[in-house]
Amino acid sequence: MAGLGGRTVHDLRRESRSAILQRLYFDGPMSRHALCPATGLSSGSVSNVVAELLADGLVEEAGSVGSEAGRPRRLLRIRPDSGRLIGVDVGETRVRVELLDLALTELARTERPLGPRGYDVGAVVGHVHEGIAEVLATARLAPGELLGVGIGVPGIVEDTAESGAVVHGQTIGWDAVPLQRLLRTAGRLPVHVPCHIDNGAKTLGQAEMWFGAGRGARSAVVVLFGSGVGACVVTEEAAQGRAVEWGHLTVRVGGRRCRCGARGCLEAYAGAEALVARWREAGGQPSAGADEERALTELLAAARPADGRESDPVAAAVLAETAEYLGAGLSDLINLFQPERILIGGWAGLQLGGAFLEEVRGHALAHALRFPAGRAGIALGRLGPDAVTVGAAVLPLAAFFSAGGHRPRPAPDTAPTPAWRTTVEGRSV
Repeated sequence: MAGLGGRTVHDLRRESRSAILQRLYFDGPMSRHALCPATGLSSGSVSNVVAELLADGLVEEAGSVGSEAGRPRRLLRIRPDSGRLIGVDVGETRVRVELLDLALTELARTERPLGPRGYDVGAVVGHVHEGIAEVLATARLAPGELLGVGIGVPGIVEDTAESGAVVHGQTIGWDAVPLQRLLRTAGRLPVHVPCHIDNGAKTLGQAEMWFGAGRGARSAVVVLFGSGVGACVVTEEAAQGRAVEWGHLTVRVGGRRCRCGARGCLEAYAGAEALVARWREAGGQPSAGADEERALTELLAAARPADGRESDPVAAAVLAETAEYLGAGLSDLINLFQPERILIGGWAGLQLGGAFLEEVRGHALAHALRFPAGRAGIALGRLGPDAVTVGAAVLPLAAFFSAGGHRPRPAPDTAPTPAWRTTVEGRSV
């Protein structure tokens, strides 16, 4: 039966379940009484839906709180053990896989270095499959028990009807890679287990907005600062966030060659890979065999020694120039989107830390228009290096809530026989 606006009773029920689950997740524990104004549902609807969620094992009672009438009200919360999620970060040096419960508490994790094959598609698909299998084995969990898998990747993600998520990662050599189809082909992940793929900067932004430094903001830009740089813009119109290729904004016409092939991109000056390369070109000498993360640590130690020694002028100059480029890039985000907050995350951003952030902030405010700059706070993200992985796990979690907490079901091997056919065949006997 169709309801208001063409919605069925089933749709209305799902929306009510979704509203209660989300309020309990973000604001719980809460009483049934408190859920009414929080969700806009009647007391009868709240009681009926809560009874369903308790029966489904998604919600549990968690103590009580007094009321003005003197009768205590029972508090409700989401059961953390009522579902399992996997988050995957296809990062710049490794593939990180984490198994989490509904409270996003880590249950198992594994990391696989990209190694000499780098972003070879077959190698990355293998790392993801092996990582998922390992964390499931550690937790003694069958793949079919998952609520879903979320994967954060570099590049632009296009959703297609034929192949699902297709990744356009120009800087890593991925040209229309049908990643979702490739991950399904091996058959290690049951078809009914949802698999969500999105840009890594967007998953970072999702995590910071849900659980980190962006919580409560109506608009924010979350910056992923690693080997390259990217950003996720969150506004009231795009509440789930929108990944933007901020790293490929041109900051110097005819400048340094970027990994994308163009010249003068912000990433060619401000990404950690470019930062270390510029230090080497200026005479800096990271230790033999140092990888990118270690070389960045050594650059920072040379520019800002902690033992009272004099700063290395070459390292300090490279770091100062990088802060200016990043600040100029942030000023463009401020002028374009006028966010309440700009949050800097990613392994390189977190490693450079607060002192570097002050320099970046100063340049951003100097380059941006005064009015939007005066309203934008600039800070480090709070979720640390696992933020992309946690944000990836949020993708299936958000879909689960949108579905009203209904679990994915295996597709039947054959289509069920229609009732009319059974009736007709019965009469013909």
